[in-house]
Amino acid sequence: MSTSTSGSTTGSASAAAASAAKGLGRPELWRWRVVDIVVASVIAVACAVIFLLWNVGYEIPSTVLTPLLPGVQGLLAGPWLIAGVLGGLIIRKPGAALYTELVAAIISALVGNAWGPLTIVSGLVQGLGAELIFLLFVYGVWRLPVAMLAGAGAGLACGINDRILWYAGADTLFTTVYIVSTTVSGAVIAGLGAWLIARGLAATGALSRFAAGREVTARV
Repeated sequence: MSTSTSGSTTGSASAAAASAAKGLGRPELWRWRVVDIVVASVIAVACAVIFLLWNVGYEIPSTVLTPLLPGVQGLLAGPWLIAGVLGGLIIRKPGAALYTELVAAIISALVGNAWGPLTIVSGLVQGLGAELIFLLFVYGVWRLPVAMLAGAGAGLACGINDRILWYAGADTLFTTVYIVSTTVSGAVIAGLGAWLIARGLAATGALSRFAAGREVTARV
């Protein structure tokens, strides 16, 4: 009985590995079309506008949350994380999440904000956080749980990066609360939010040249 179980487990692992290898080995996965670049850039610009608005808008809720519990202001990070998740969900190509989050951050930095060039570092780290989750699923699963995990990945990366850049010397309580808060915010606001936006755009037919659009219209 144990030999059979072991063989079954080994077979399942081998099948999973083969599937993963095949998924990443798809030639079309790595081929960016002109429309992919254009739409990813449009997403980045649109999200940069959100960033710029939130750079100012977050200040009021931050003054309310900060005194409640040290680090809980991390719950406000979500809007700054949405670009990577949205880009990944729509473009569905390696690098899409990183590209959209980074370009949005660059635009935010160039226009001007309180954090200057370090905004670009944040965009790079947060984009990688989302990108690694999509890679974990070999760019083949685009359901809501994966979107929320990608948002959480961006949020976790955001929390760690902020702790290093802006809160060096913060105590354990602040660090824990802040990183948990950015992770939750990423999952809910960036993950769920991006998934809803992508589905909404797909329903209008705007994404008809993308798998994300064809999947939604096929169900209607």
